[in-house]
Amino acid sequence: MLENLKKYHIVLASNSPRRKELLSGLGIDYEVRTLSGVDESYPDTLAGGEIPEYIACKKADAYRESMKPEELLITADTIVWQESRVLGKPRDKQDAIEMLRMLSGKKHQVFTGVCLTTLNWKKTFVVSSDVTFDTLSDEEIEFYVEHYQPMDKAGAYGIQEWIGYIGVQSINGSFYNVMGLPVQKLYKELKLL
Repeated sequence: MLENLKKYHIVLASNSPRRKELLSGLGIDYEVRTLSGVDESYPDTLAGGEIPEYIACKKADAYRESMKPEELLITADTIVWQESRVLGKPRDKQDAIEMLRMLSGKKHQVFTGVCLTTLNWKKTFVVSSDVTFDTLSDEEIEFYVEHYQPMDKAGAYGIQEWIGYIGVQSINGSFYNVMGLPVQKLYKELKLL
C-alpha cells in the first residue's frame, strides 16, 4: 500500500506518542524529527478548525530551512473547542481539573489540522469530531488527573485512557482524530500524492 510514497523520506514532526502510534499503524516508514520552541500562537480572529490548521502550517514553516528535497513533512495540531473557546494543554493540575469540569455533561468538538509539506508544495486539511461527555463527579475528575497524564493533551484528556472509557457518552466522527491524528483522512490524502 502507498507505493507512491517510496519517492519520499517521510518525517513526522511530533513528539506525541499517540501520533507516532497512529502513523505507525498505517505501515509507513518514517523518521521523527522535533524542534524545540516552535511558536504555536495564532491570531485571535481565527476560530474552530482554523486554529489547528494555522498552527500545523506554522510548525511546518519552522522546519522548511532544514528540509531536504526528498522529504515529506507531516505536522499536526489538535484543539478541543467548546462554547467558542479553545481548551489547549492544561497549565497545571488545577487547570486540568477545571477543563474537565467544563467538559462534564456537555458536547464539544475536537479539531485536528494536518499539514503535508515538501520543499515544492504544501497541502492542509482539518478533521472535526463531536464528543459528548457524561456528567463526571469531582472524585472521577480528580482520580483521572492524579493517575494519568492529562498535562500533554488538549482539553486535559485522552479518549484512549480511563476518562474516555468511563466518560465519553458518544462520539460523532473519527475516534483517531480525537486521539490526535485523523489517520483515515491522512491515508486518503497520502494516496493522492
